[in-house]
Amino acid sequence: MQKLPKLHLASIYGNGLSHFQWSHVSTMPTRDFIRNLPPCISSPSVRKPTSIKYDKISKPLSQALSPFEFDDREPRPITAQPRRPVMGVPLRVLDKDRVIYMQTWANQPRYTQPMLKLESGWNIQHSKKFSTCALVESKIKKRRSNIKLSVRFDSSKTPKTPPSAGKESCSAAKATPAATKATPAATKASSAAAEKAASGPAMSAAPKKPAVVAGGGAQGRIIAVIGAVVDVQFDTHLPPILNALEVPGRTPRLILEVSQHLGESACRCIAMDGTEGLVRGQAIVDTGAPITIPVGEKTLGRIINVIGEPIDERGPIDTDEFAAIHADAPPFVEMSVEQEILATGIKVVDLLAPYVKGGKIGLFGGAGVGKTVLIMELINNVAKAHGGFSVFAGVGERTREGNDLYNEMKIGGVIKDDYKTSKVALVYGQMNEPPGARARVALTGLTVAEHFRDKEGQDVLLFIDNIFRFTQAGSEVSALLGRIPSAVGYQPTLATDMGTMQERITTTKSGSITSVQAVYVPADDLTDPAPATTFAHLDATTVLSRAIAELGVYPAVDPLDSTSRVMDPNIIGPEHYGVARGVQKILQDYKSLQDIIAILGMDELSEDDKLTVARARKIQRFLSQPFQVAEVFTGHIGKLVKLEQTIKGFKRILVGEMDHIPEAAFYMVGTIEDVIAKSEALAKSL
Repeated sequence: MQKLPKLHLASIYGNGLSHFQWSHVSTMPTRDFIRNLPPCISSPSVRKPTSIKYDKISKPLSQALSPFEFDDREPRPITAQPRRPVMGVPLRVLDKDRVIYMQTWANQPRYTQPMLKLESGWNIQHSKKFSTCALVESKIKKRRSNIKLSVRFDSSKTPKTPPSAGKESCSAAKATPAATKATPAATKASSAAAEKAASGPAMSAAPKKPAVVAGGGAQGRIIAVIGAVVDVQFDTHLPPILNALEVPGRTPRLILEVSQHLGESACRCIAMDGTEGLVRGQAIVDTGAPITIPVGEKTLGRIINVIGEPIDERGPIDTDEFAAIHADAPPFVEMSVEQEILATGIKVVDLLAPYVKGGKIGLFGGAGVGKTVLIMELINNVAKAHGGFSVFAGVGERTREGNDLYNEMKIGGVIKDDYKTSKVALVYGQMNEPPGARARVALTGLTVAEHFRDKEGQDVLLFIDNIFRFTQAGSEVSALLGRIPSAVGYQPTLATDMGTMQERITTTKSGSITSVQAVYVPADDLTDPAPATTFAHLDATTVLSRAIAELGVYPAVDPLDSTSRVMDPNIIGPEHYGVARGVQKILQDYKSLQDIIAILGMDELSEDDKLTVARARKIQRFLSQPFQVAEVFTGHIGKLVKLEQTIKGFKRILVGEMDHIPEAAFYMVGTIEDVIAKSEALAKSL
């Protein structure tokens, strides 16, 4: 008879290195598992060396079984001696053809603590004589739940209990006199208690928490707190890089993201919120996954923070759709190679600096030149023209600006109380928050946008304000982690961090994400590594000019400084390209003549120059456009102009068909037909 090791029951939320799952699924065996099987087992079905499955056997194993002796004391770690796999421990014979079989490794560096994950339909019973653990099928099959418990195999020597070992013992498996007498009622009560315990500690306000992956629930303790950096010690299970750890019982939630492994089962984490009140020795729980946020239509019209919690005081987001903020870029086979123009309905953008679906646009503008209004109009037009959604990620900007944007969107009708009629989701990580939050909030917004693109097939507009703050926060995190700085003090992984995020913004066969990123240029130095790295990813630039805003021309987009990579006749067509270049030529000629006009006046110009100036002034005014979101304070009815109408209107100005129309008729109108109608109205009024 095979000698079986002593079995100890650990806490329900104990740490675990090896994770097992009960399943009916049959998979291919592994070489290591087959090598160590007892002779009486044939055709095992396992997924990987650390697993439990139903296995077919050639003959009954009643002689091969021995009772497990239970100990209800605190779980103890073991030293992995000898360094060999402990294989083939039969737990329970169900009938003559089936046995529950377990395999674990006993060659971990310090401790071995396998965790059994029982999927619904199983209870724990004890035999009368030996306190034997038997896993029997439950009679209660209506309720399906997960029951988690961990077991340990003790060696001959029992080391001292580690400080972070679980302190709750599994009540369902204690070898007490009452527990040894298993009755159907006791079995039912045990199952209900285990189901209740398996729900885990309260993790925060989300109504439906996503499933925890292998490794979740492992407990550690804080060993150091230095500002936004927290060092956490784990005795067995060490969370992988980018995993989210949580401080249980803290309100509001405090999430730590694993950034470095320090050795000796310790990791260094970056906090997503303030660390005030944390102390050494405080418990930490591994969530078993990266930062996971709610996604889907229920996020429309709501404001969430970097960890997905609503901050608009409108209650929790009731959704069962969640996604991790760290993800890979779409594979090449899923990307769309076709370059398609994203019509925004804004004349100056569509004509002179068109956006491409899945492209990245840099938005340059100072305070008070209409950047917020332009963003809101883009959100509104994309929703109406394409039926798509928009996501706004406020990265490291002023809280006041975020509040103003939210209120203006509510006034403009972009955000409504019902998510079904709202057009935008907002994600905020403002400048008063720790660098960890500012470095991850852009990824949170991108994750929300990716769900709309991949799951719902939408053309999504993603706004990031400000992309420089994303780089700046990454630099702060890098310094906190002790990395050697690169040029101008930025993190050595600047290009990698930027590229990892930007590559996720693309067009796939199901939809597209078009990103408009506000870019701050420190000290107006375009060679600074932060903006220079951003420029390498941009497909177009939209520059807002204060000089144009002073003329009362809105949107105050500079038609000469704004550029686009798709301004190519092979992409946009020869007619569009010719009209756009003609408009820019006239505006450039007008700009070069302004000094002469300022000194000598219009009378000193030649007839050709006078005609150029007249047409340029009409074009300049025709580039203005009333916005629908600005109707409440401009009094002009908003216009959404199709690309074909835009090209047609400017072409008629270039060829001289509109030379007889006064300049005033071109101001704040939509199409060229509106110009003619306004001209006739002006003539009648005179």
